[in-house]
Amino acid sequence: MILYHGSNIKITNIDLSKVRPFKDFGRGFYLTTIKEQAERMAVRVADRFGGSPCVNAFELSSKIFDDKVLSIRKFESPSKEWALFVMNNREKSFSDVENRLYNGDNKYDVVIGAVANDDLVGTFDLFRDGFMSIDDVVRQIIFKNLTNQYSFHSEKAIAYLKAVE
Repeated sequence: MILYHGSNIKITNIDLSKVRPFKDFGRGFYLTTIKEQAERMAVRVADRFGGSPCVNAFELSSKIFDDKVLSIRKFESPSKEWALFVMNNREKSFSDVENRLYNGDNKYDVVIGAVANDDLVGTFDLFRDGFMSIDDVVRQIIFKNLTNQYSFHSEKAIAYLKAVE
């Protein structure tokens, strides 16, 4: 499977020390199966940090799913668990590291699921501020056309990615 990462630089070696925290699935290296999504992200990153938009392609070995040592979390579709997982990981003050709906401690080597795009920020804020229930949040999500993301959180998982031209 080919996965894409939008950036402002060419990436041949993934360095997890350079990734930002408080993302949807925690601090990790994010990719997608959708090349156009990576292209849009590359433009955003280049606009924000300088440089030129660059889409990096990586081949993901299918053997990753047979590795019994890795902890892989997959959200088949946006759900209550997915929404709470994303909100917990984005919240800088969240501190319940034992919570299975949190990956700030990288308890999952790989997380796969929908992207919580900018359209959902307001919905998440309404939930956080007590104006919306989690069930209301999920009902709102159902009507969104969300894309996908694969996040890699450990060197063990990164080893299954190979840069391709």
